[in-house]
Amino acid sequence: MHIRIVAVGKLKEKYLKEGLQEYIKRLGAYSRLEIMEVPDEKVPDKPSDTEAELIKRKEGDRLLAGAGEKDFIGVALDPRGEMWSTEDLAEQMRGWELYGPNLVVFFIGGTLGLSKEVHAACKAKWSLSRLTFPHQLVRLILLEQVYRGFKVNRGETYHR
Repeated sequence: MHIRIVAVGKLKEKYLKEGLQEYIKRLGAYSRLEIMEVPDEKVPDKPSDTEAELIKRKEGDRLLAGAGEKDFIGVALDPRGEMWSTEDLAEQMRGWELYGPNLVVFFIGGTLGLSKEVHAACKAKWSLSRLTFPHQLVRLILLEQVYRGFKVNRGETYHR
């Protein structure tokens, strides 16, 4: 399975970059992985609804362009999405490997979230938690959970 993470904004924090590199290395045994960063838009302190929609649409266009191919399984990371346990994610991944196109794209929005267009392109909306996380941290959490999903599906041990 080929996994692509397309995220708004550039990761700057050294500790997050180091964590990502560790999971990129681990996932190399299971999957081809790409992480693409698309530029974020400047967000005013109190954007109007119209401004917010325009910002999300601009970022969304970049996210969808980052998906590249037309035949992919899109997963929108969204706090209003469906809550999956690790086992639920592993089951989803099994289905993607067996029945889906080869490419799974996880979309991580910016400060204001994802556009309607990105949501429409996705087959799944997944919430990592009801808590709010910085979108930069979501990348690390996502990679760790995908790695764990591969381990579960292969019956391999992983610390609990």
